[in-house]
Amino acid sequence: MPSIFSVASSLLGVVVSEISLIVLVYDLTGSPLLSALTFALGFLPYLLGGTLLAGVADRYPARRVLVVCDLVCAACVAVMVLPGTPVGGLLALRCAVAAVSPVFTGTRTAALTDILGEGEPYVLGRSLLRIVSQSALLAGFGAGGLLLAAVSPRQAIAVTAVTFLCSALLLRCGTKDRPARAGGGGALMADSLAGARLILRDRRIRVLLLLFWLPAMFVVAPEALAAPYAGSVLSPRGRSRIVLPAAAVGLLPLLGYAVRPGLAWTLVLLALTGAGAAYVIGLDQWFVEAVPEELRGRAMTLMTAGLMTVQGVGMALAGLAAEFWPVHHVVTGAGVLGTLCALALVAEARRSGAAGSSDQRVERPKGETGLTSM
Repeated sequence: MPSIFSVASSLLGVVVSEISLIVLVYDLTGSPLLSALTFALGFLPYLLGGTLLAGVADRYPARRVLVVCDLVCAACVAVMVLPGTPVGGLLALRCAVAAVSPVFTGTRTAALTDILGEGEPYVLGRSLLRIVSQSALLAGFGAGGLLLAAVSPRQAIAVTAVTFLCSALLLRCGTKDRPARAGGGGALMADSLAGARLILRDRRIRVLLLLFWLPAMFVVAPEALAAPYAGSVLSPRGRSRIVLPAAAVGLLPLLGYAVRPGLAWTLVLLALTGAGAAYVIGLDQWFVEAVPEELRGRAMTLMTAGLMTVQGVGMALAGLAAEFWPVHHVVTGAGVLGTLCALALVAEARRSGAAGSSDQRVERPKGETGLTSM
């Protein structure tokens, strides 16, 4: 339970600080470009942080990693509050918070398998965390708006420093200390990159990662709360059986934008698209079964980094396309392209045996460097 509250507190801090920082940068510069860049910087460092720092998730005890991540975020937003911090410094601090985020999320997700195991309890626990995380994101947008209506952007950012500190305190005092998943041999970045190579080398794990990433690149927002709720009413066998069919057709509702639907029908289409994302519930279990325990922290961090990165790219590409074509055509095109990508991935998942046996495990090649602790 303390872990759930810490997740909510940390995510609230992230969202409110993002909103407040965007407003602060616009107040300081009057530049829509710089304020948009501030938003984009929340996505791009995920790729670097999730790739170069992923080894942290396996090398050190999970509780220590999570607490340090929260403290780093608290320190970054505390510096943002200082009146003398230049715009360039604000953007750099924004990048630092974004780079830490995939490490926090990957470590938390991998630790969940240590606590609940790899079977049904893990799937249900992961679903609960998704509900908490996405609820916290929605609450964060609302709280950010209310805060900015009452106080200045700097004061709103100061509040988020408290939420990060609360999360760190809850994790330190309310969770059990567990040993590291792997030892600490070799340089951290080399270890992280070597782990990424091992993960991406395996055909089965690679296609499961892409099933997490590519549909999210096209759907982005509608996933929201619909996926956890839709997945929670299915049996374990049912969740596993719907992964590939739901991934294949989940983006088809977006094709309804071709007829320029009104608000009511738009909400229906978004709800259907979000419900289709329920396939990730079963995909969670496939992924955790496919990845060896000693690589699990790095795999979860890499998965999180890629997911956030492709969503940021998807938003940017959608915005760019909307400069040249009507919005309803852009959304329809996203549905078509996303469905084609999903169908290709579903075919590859079937060929790689992702829906069946778990005997295709990553094996460490002889002479592999950077993973001496394994």
